Amino acid sequence: MNASRIAESNLVGSLLLAHPGLEDPNFRRAVILLSAHSGDEGAMGVILNRPLNQTLGEYDGSLVYSDLANVPLYEGGPVQAGQMILSAWSWSEEKKIFRLFFGIDAEKAKELRDDQNMELRAFLGYSGWGKSQLEGELAQNTWVLANINSDVLHGLEDDDLWRTILSEVSLEMKLLADFPDDPSRN
Repeated sequence: MNASRIAESNLVGSLLLAHPGLEDPNFRRAVILLSAHSGDEGAMGVILNRPLNQTLGEYDGSLVYSDLANVPLYEGGPVQAGQMILSAWSWSEEKKIFRLFFGIDAEKAKELRDDQNMELRAFLGYSGWGKSQLEGELAQNTWVLANINSDVLHGLEDDDLWRTILSEVSLEMKLLADFPDDPSRN
């Protein structure tokens, strides 16, 4: 898809997968869920595969006894790394429908937490792009676009999520995703 067609598309709810050649430590092997996208205003999302191995209760002592104490915490991206963003989503396999609630308040998060099909996460920071910046990066093959699938909701994290989804894009991407970091140690 060329940059002008991408700019016309709404990519909200899509996944951005870091190209295997992307070495930027902020985004290396990142899987980003896009929550906002406009060619005129930019884009934003959160990194799904950077768990901080903490819950909200462990991160913030004032939340230890709250209803959200057990919500897992993730690194959302390098922009405003101290800002916490609560998000929830669900995937209906039979209907192929993805529902996203992004930047919700604590009350909405508590309400959604009770829905057994809903995944609730907290993110520190986010990933953001200015006007037409993401389109330019997509045109340079910095990112690979992918659709949401059930892997996002089924416990895959870290590089496993990136590798699994990237492998579904094409055979070429599968080969690149499986390529060792240090070929001499292959």
